[in-house]
Amino acid sequence: QVQLVESGGGLVQAGGSLRLSCAASGRTVSTYVMAWFRQAPGKEREFVAAISGSGGIAYLADNVKGRFSISRDNAKNAVYLQMNSLKPEDTAVYYCNVVAQYDIRRPLGSWGQGTQVTVSS
Repeated sequence: QVQLVESGGGLVQAGGSLRLSCAASGRTVSTYVMAWFRQAPGKEREFVAAISGSGGIAYLADNVKGRFSISRDNAKNAVYLQMNSLKPEDTAVYYCNVVAQYDIRRPLGSWGQGTQVTVSS
């Protein structure tokens, strides 16, 4: 079973940038589609971005397109989320997970602790 640890969150002003990291252990995730999700206070967890196993195909939610990008380093068993032009509405706990190849919004693994991102206006 794969364990996922997210890091890189913090407090940033609107318009700023952060880079989140997701480190996987227990097994290699290089053949899996990986995704980022986020959950804001009082809201359901929502899909943010996904990336194919090779890293060649990326999917982004409409509300982050043009601002966020997703990447991976299979040699390090890691996935990243680069977040630019951050807005207060991006404030949430961010999680990564393995997702189904046929439904990238369907998480397959256990949730980690997540990493808190807070964007001040």
